[in-house]
Amino acid sequence: MIRVYPDLESLSHAAAALLVTQANLAAAARGRFSVALSGGNTPRRTYELLAASPFKDQAPWDRVHVFWGDERGVPLTDPRSNARLAKEAWLDRVPIPADQIHPMNCAADPAAAARQYEAQLREFFAGQPPRLDLVLLGLGDDGHTASLFPGTPALEERERWAAAVLAAELDLYRVTLTPPLINQAVVVAFLVAGPSKAGVLWEVLCGPRDPARLPAQLIRPQNGELLWLTDLDAAAQVQAD
Repeated sequence: MIRVYPDLESLSHAAAALLVTQANLAAAARGRFSVALSGGNTPRRTYELLAASPFKDQAPWDRVHVFWGDERGVPLTDPRSNARLAKEAWLDRVPIPADQIHPMNCAADPAAAARQYEAQLREFFAGQPPRLDLVLLGLGDDGHTASLFPGTPALEERERWAAAVLAAELDLYRVTLTPPLINQAVVVAFLVAGPSKAGVLWEVLCGPRDPARLPAQLIRPQNGELLWLTDLDAAAQVQAD
């Protein structure tokens, strides 16, 4: 489902409302809510809104468990860290228990970090289906999402839930969740904003299926809901199609 909003501000309000709604539904049904966060600039405003009223007052923070969809191979204190962005904008400003926040520590050894993160997820879901309640994703100009980059081995993964990936153009390793886990989520929501994303959004949604080139096309929840939350600029070519 595609939902188009006038601008990034209204898109961010919708994303914050979605998270709070899903958190309350999951907490009521299963006693806890699990979310995997996106990095990048687009979700920053969503995170800021979640740290302020009215959203801050509406979520069951004591039952929230926070994971990440991907992380760069840098210390958690590095400005490029996805975890640092979320913590500064949101997580440090709401009462989520510290042991329910699960960053990827992948600065020293990304391959080991991927194994450790998968083990942590498997422990979290022990005895239950591995269904994250909400996965937030972005869309790169090259069609990547999380750290699933075009032409990388992680795109072929069928078993592992997390993998180390080399972002060759940046000469930087990353750790990413893989499609086998993401596609089991209850809700997956892409947040896409800005005119620079108009062409790639049209390719992913309306063009030929070519996930080796456009990895975002791999995201198809098996028994969940797929949402595309976009602003008018990003959706310009999709709406005109």
